[in-house]
Amino acid sequence: MKSKRGQIIFRYGLVSLIITALACAIVWHAVSTTVVHADQWNQKADSVLNTVFFVQPKRGDILAADGTVLATNLTLYNICLDYRACARHDSLFAVTIDELSDSMAKYYHQRNKEEWRDYLAKPLAKKASQRKRYHVLLKNSTYADYLRLLNFPFFREYKKRYDHGLYANPQEMRMMPYGSMAKRSIGRCNYRRVAKFDGATMSKDSADVLRGYSGLEYALDSLLYGQAGTAKYIALTRGVRSWVDQPAVDGFNLRTTIDINMQDIVENELVEMLQKTKAEWGTCLLMEVQTGDIKAISNLDRDKDGNYIEAMNYALQAFEPGSVMKPISMIVALEDNFAPLDRAFPIGSSYAYAGGSPIRDTHSPAYLPVSRFIEYSSNIGMTKLIAPHYENNLNGFRERLRELGFFDTLRTGMAGERPPYFPTLDPKAGGKVSLSRMSYGYSTMIPPLYTCAVYNAIANKGKFVRPRMVQEIIARDGSSSRTVPVSYVRDSICSQKNANILMDMLYSVVYGEGGTAKSLRNNIVHVVGKTGTCRIAYEAKRDSTGKKLPGQKIGYKEGQYRLAFCGVFPYENPKYTCMVLISNPSPEFRGAATTSGFVVKNVALKMFAHGMLDRHSDFSEGTNPGSNLPTIYACDQQTFDGVRAIAGVERSKHMKEPAKLQEGKVPDVLGLGMREALAKIEDAGYAIVAHGSGYAAKQTPPAGAPARAGDKITVTFSTR
Repeated sequence: MKSKRGQIIFRYGLVSLIITALACAIVWHAVSTTVVHADQWNQKADSVLNTVFFVQPKRGDILAADGTVLATNLTLYNICLDYRACARHDSLFAVTIDELSDSMAKYYHQRNKEEWRDYLAKPLAKKASQRKRYHVLLKNSTYADYLRLLNFPFFREYKKRYDHGLYANPQEMRMMPYGSMAKRSIGRCNYRRVAKFDGATMSKDSADVLRGYSGLEYALDSLLYGQAGTAKYIALTRGVRSWVDQPAVDGFNLRTTIDINMQDIVENELVEMLQKTKAEWGTCLLMEVQTGDIKAISNLDRDKDGNYIEAMNYALQAFEPGSVMKPISMIVALEDNFAPLDRAFPIGSSYAYAGGSPIRDTHSPAYLPVSRFIEYSSNIGMTKLIAPHYENNLNGFRERLRELGFFDTLRTGMAGERPPYFPTLDPKAGGKVSLSRMSYGYSTMIPPLYTCAVYNAIANKGKFVRPRMVQEIIARDGSSSRTVPVSYVRDSICSQKNANILMDMLYSVVYGEGGTAKSLRNNIVHVVGKTGTCRIAYEAKRDSTGKKLPGQKIGYKEGQYRLAFCGVFPYENPKYTCMVLISNPSPEFRGAATTSGFVVKNVALKMFAHGMLDRHSDFSEGTNPGSNLPTIYACDQQTFDGVRAIAGVERSKHMKEPAKLQEGKVPDVLGLGMREALAKIEDAGYAIVAHGSGYAAKQTPPAGAPARAGDKITVTFSTR
């Protein structure tokens, strides 16, 4: 009895001793923390509580003119597997890995079943302590992908991430729903590391911010980005929680002037011409005459595989312009009244001015009046008109251009704008020769954007409207907006009378007897403008101070040219100005009109066909009900009856009932418009190669011919 009682007392005593020891340890640590080492712990607490966390605002969207999203933020996820967490269930993971691989291969085709199995099993060969915690399964995936994976074998067995180890790491990504459309002008974003915010040190996990570095994204970054906020930890009764000190202010949405349909037309026409000519690169800019709105802009460069992709914004880079400079020079001559239109100058085939190498004309007559200098693109005529007037004041020509606003910053909103470059001329260093070259587009550098803007001013009756890329700045919550008004570089770059004279000169380039762009004539949309051909000079490499490095080639590259055309359409009521520059096409393509000019012409015709020039290609403007009635092509009887009831249309001999599709045979699209023909051919499983505009006049192979899925059907469209 005593023995049992002693054992019980001993046990109680042992437990009491242990409890007393633990209590003493707790008291000691409490005293140590709050008294002995209080300063150290307070300092550590202050370091945590004083850490500022970065609160990133939502970046604003970039929108097209109709509100279509061109650039926006999306949250994507890197889906990872923590192999240390799932190591606690290695046996089940190993058993289900075949099923898991099969499921992954079914939905994610970057690997087949065997490759997924090897990828998933490889980390299992290591010890659990050496395995990765961030083994990436899928990159830039949606949250729906993460939820799908949770229903795969093994992950379905264990519901908690601590057991299965699968997690999704979110990241904001800047996305462009329309891919490369106007990509360089819209711009790009990337993540930058920010070390401090208003003098406060950032936490390591919140130091990356999404900022623009090119195009609109960069030029208007402060508006799109918004204002960053800050947060920090605070001590509450029941623990430490984060507290927002300064809320983030979301960025503004920007509604641009880009028209999606016009942009699509411009890009397709430019890439088709570049592929045909095998050019190095090309740029096309479409501007609205009255507002200066940039409705479309495309910059395409050839990659190493020969494909054309959005590249450098060549519309903003400066190049020797060639003969597209001549109408700009003519503005100065007309405004300063030293260009009598009826005065004839002797031209000839060559002319040596101020001791320079002879200036040559390829197809000008012996005598030419000033009114036809632009029509014949006469280098000699422009030299004889401009150079003598400024030979006693060599820099006077450049200063007159400056007074017209030619060197003003246009502030379109696109990053990387460069003003035209006209060097300061020295009479002792060949200044007179350089002046003569400037008058017709050499010895100077002009971005296509500036050339387009000046031609736009000519079409706008002399009003030099400022090109713009942004129409409206809108708060993300829609609470406020600010319209960017139409503004002017100069109220007038020339008088309305001289603007009309210049438009007549541009008309003669296409429709005149000696015009250099007669191939652009058509009876649908009257496109007028000026061609320009310029040899490509060797680019001088410079040191950090801008000084040219010695031992470099000078002059021009043999057989390499840039071909330009700046056009206005329609001539009768100018609505759009279009500038195209193509660099170094194949040797057989040396005509500016048949390359760059054809791009402008086809853009104008397609815009007309899509009803973008007020009139639509389907209908005529005749007011007499009994004459010049429109023709309805390839519609069924019910549709025709409806149209006839509304518009009073009579049946035409070109009208026909559309044939039904037959599997394995080419469909009949003759008489259809481009959209209808495209839809019919693609619905039948074939690809279409379209030429021209209007209605389908010819197709190859012919209707009813046997064809395999994916074959190309060539369709030629015509308005006649």
